[in-house]
Amino acid sequence: MLILAYDLLQSRFTPALAEVDKVIRESLHSDVVLVQNVAEHIVNSGGKRLRPALLVLSANACGYQGRNHYTLAAVVELIHTATLLHDDVVDESSLRRGRPTANAEFGNAPSVLVGDFLYSRAFQMMVRLNRMRVLELLSDATNVIAEGEVLQLLNCRNPDVDEARYLDVVRRKTAKLFEAAMRLGAILAGADRTLEDALGSYGTHLGTAFQLIDDVLDYSGEASVIGKNLGDDLAEGKATLPLIHAMTKGTPEERQIVRHAITEGGLQDFAAIHATIESTGALAYSRQVAAAEADRASAALHLLPDSNHKDSLIQLASFAVRRSA
Repeated sequence: MLILAYDLLQSRFTPALAEVDKVIRESLHSDVVLVQNVAEHIVNSGGKRLRPALLVLSANACGYQGRNHYTLAAVVELIHTATLLHDDVVDESSLRRGRPTANAEFGNAPSVLVGDFLYSRAFQMMVRLNRMRVLELLSDATNVIAEGEVLQLLNCRNPDVDEARYLDVVRRKTAKLFEAAMRLGAILAGADRTLEDALGSYGTHLGTAFQLIDDVLDYSGEASVIGKNLGDDLAEGKATLPLIHAMTKGTPEERQIVRHAITEGGLQDFAAIHATIESTGALAYSRQVAAAEADRASAALHLLPDSNHKDSLIQLASFAVRRSA
C-alpha cells in the first residue's frame, strides 16, 4: 500500500523524470564499451529517482521556468550513482535493488573506475551551465559526501560509535545530496538565500529520515521487498541507530552480544541481535527519530507558497518514514 502511495505521488512528476532520464542516457555515452555497460547497469537497475525528483520539485515550487533543472537533476543522479558504485565495492555488497551489484557483475576495478567516470561526467555537465554557485555547491557537497564515506569506514566494527557520531555520518554521506538537490532548485529559480537555506534544511532532514528507515528495514524488512540482503549492515559491522539504541537500553549480556557482533561482523548472532533489538524497542525508537526528522523537513517548507509541488514535498516527507522498501 505504501509503495502504491509513492507510485501515485511519483506519477505527478513522471513526465519531468522522463526528461531527466533522457539526459542521463545521453550523458552515459562513451566510446569505451565497458564504461557504458557498467554505467547503464547501475543507472537502469531501478531506484526511486528521489534526488532528481526533489530538485525538480524544488525548482518548480520556487517558480522556475526553463529546462536546466533537468540537466542538474541528471547531474545529481550521476553523483548518487557514483557513490553507490564505490559503496558497493567498499562494503563488498552483492545485491542492490534486488539485482546483482555492478561489482558482483563486472568486478571491483571496473566499478570503481566507472564511478570515477560518472563523477567526472557530472562535473562536465555542470561546467556547461556556467553557474559558479552551482559548481561551488556541488563540489562542496561531493567533498562532504566523500568525508562521510571515510568516516563510515572508520566507524565499521567500532561498537563505541554513539548516536551523535552516527547521525554525523548520515548527514554527510546521505543527507548532503538531498540538501544539495533542494538548494539547486532554489538557485535555478533565483530564490533568495533565506528560502534556499530553508529548502536545504528540508533536504537535510528528509535525507536523514530516509537513511534511518533504511537502517530499520535492515532488521525488519524482507529481502525481496527492500532489494538487499537482510542483515547486510550487521554483516559489515556497522553500528546503525537500532544497534546503538539496543546497546544503550539492553542488559549487560545483551550489550555484549551486540558489541561482539559489531566487532566481528557476520551474521552468526543475527537471531540474538534481532531479539535484543525487539526487547529494547530499538526499531520503534529509530522510527520515532526518523518521524521527528520528517516533521522538521515539512516545517522547513513554511516559506514556500502553496502549490501542488509543495504538497508533493510534504507527502514525500510522510512517505519517507512510512515506507516498507
